[in-house]
Amino acid sequence: MADDEKNPARAIITDYAQTHFRYFRTADGTVYAQRNGHPVARPIRSQGTTGSHRQELIVGLFADGYGVFNGTALKEALDLIEALAMTEAVQPVHIRVAPGFDGATWLDLGRNDGKSVRIHPTGWDILTPDPREVCWRRTQLTGELPLPAKDTDGKGLDLLLRLCNFASAQTESLVLAWLIGCLGPTVPVPAPFLTGPQGAGKSTGARMLLRIVEGMSSDLRRAPKDEENLIAAVAAGWVTALDNLSHLTPDMSDAMCCIVTGAENVKRALFTDGDVVRSRYRRPLLLTGIDVGVIRPDLAERLLPLRLERPKVRRTEAELWAEFEEILPVILGSLLDLTVKVRAAQGDIPTDLRMADFAHLCAQLDAATSLGALDSYRASLDDLNDDVIEGDLLAQTVLKHAAGIEPGAEVRMTSAEWLHCLTQLYAGEDFRPLPKGWPTTGKVLSDRLKRLQPTLAARGVLVDWGRTKTARYIEVARPPVASPDEQETVF
Repeated sequence: MADDEKNPARAIITDYAQTHFRYFRTADGTVYAQRNGHPVARPIRSQGTTGSHRQELIVGLFADGYGVFNGTALKEALDLIEALAMTEAVQPVHIRVAPGFDGATWLDLGRNDGKSVRIHPTGWDILTPDPREVCWRRTQLTGELPLPAKDTDGKGLDLLLRLCNFASAQTESLVLAWLIGCLGPTVPVPAPFLTGPQGAGKSTGARMLLRIVEGMSSDLRRAPKDEENLIAAVAAGWVTALDNLSHLTPDMSDAMCCIVTGAENVKRALFTDGDVVRSRYRRPLLLTGIDVGVIRPDLAERLLPLRLERPKVRRTEAELWAEFEEILPVILGSLLDLTVKVRAAQGDIPTDLRMADFAHLCAQLDAATSLGALDSYRASLDDLNDDVIEGDLLAQTVLKHAAGIEPGAEVRMTSAEWLHCLTQLYAGEDFRPLPKGWPTTGKVLSDRLKRLQPTLAARGVLVDWGRTKTARYIEVARPPVASPDEQETVF
C-alpha cells in the first residue's frame, strides 16, 4: 500500500473500531476492547489463542465489506485507539465471578453469547450483563458452564454428595460452604485439602467440585515447580486445583498462603527497562493428596481438610462422568438457590478465627440449614493444629515445658536462654541428637515461635515478646483456669 494510502486505511479502521467497540482501561493501565452490548473484554495488545482484539477487527472489517488491511495500518490504528483510551474512566475486568450493582454478584457461564447468572438478594436470573456493570475477561482456562436449572428443590446437591465419597455429614457441610464461597468475588475462602486412603476417589471428587464452578473442560493439575509458574496459572483462572501433592516446600507453602488471602506479583514488562507488569490475585485453591508431610502453621490456618473414604461399589469413568454432566445443570441451580438463601441469613461473625469471612459464611449456612458447618470448621482447624504439632518437634518440646508451668503463671527468659532450656529438654539425659532444622540461634528460635504462636495458643500456651531496660525476652504462660462461676457466666 502506498504511503499516501496509509492514513485513509488507518482512519477507516479507527472509525470502524470506535463505532463497534467500547474501549476502556484498568487500574494498571491495560486497555481493553469490548464489543458493543457484549460483556466480554479483550486486551487490545493480546495475541492470545482465546481470540485477540486484533483478530476481532480483522474479521469484522472483512465481514462488513471493508476489505483486508495490512499490519501497518492495524498497528497504527490500535496505537491511536490505545492512546485515546488512556483518557477514559477506569473499570476493572473479572474472571468467572464479579460484583454487580445493588449488592448483586455475577457468575460468568463462559458462553459465546455472554449470558451470565446474576445473583441478587431475592434470587438469581440468567441475563446478559450491562457492559458498564461487568466486564468479563476470558482465558484458555475459562470453561463453559451449562444453563443452571430452576426450581430444583435442592436435589442437585444431594445428587452431588451421593457421587462423592466424603466421610461424614460434617465434611459435606464444609464442602457446601466452600462452593458458596467460590461464588463470592470478595470473600477469601480456605483451600480444601481432600485427603483419605488410596482409592478413596480424591481426584474424582476434586474434579467434580472444580467442574461445578469452572465447567466440564477444566481439570486438575500437577503443582508447578516454581512460584512464578504457579502464580501465572492462578491469575489466568478462578479455581486452581492441584492434584496428588506429596510435599510442600516453604516457598510453595508461602505462595499458597498468598493465593488464598490475596497478594500482588510485580515483574518487569518484556522488552522494557523500567516498565513493570502487575498481577493481583486472590483465588479459591483446591488440593488433593494422601499426605503432604509437615504443614506450616500459617498455611494450616488457610486449609480446609475434607476426608474421603473408599467406596464400596466402583463405577466406570465413562458412566460416572456421563451422569455428572447430565445432572450438572441441576447441581448448579441448587447451589445458586442455596447461595441466595445463605446470603439472606443472619449469622454472627466469629472473631477468634483467622478466616473470619469464611467462618461468617459457615454461620450463615447454619442459620439457613442447621448443618453445623461452623462447628465442623472449628473441629477441622483443631485437627490441623494437631497435624502441625505432630510434625514439629520444637512445638512438642514447648508444650512439654509448658506442662510444668502452673496455670496463671508465666516464665520469662531471653531467646538464648530459651534455646538452651528447650535444647536440654529435647536432648534429655541420654543426649539424643538434635533433629534437622532445630534452631541454632536465639533469633531463629524466636522466629520459629512467632510462626507457632497461634498453634500453641490453641493448646493453651501463650507466647509473647517484650523488653526490659537491659534485654529483650520471650514470655511463655498458661492462662488461669476459669472458676465454675466464671464458666457459667461465659456460657
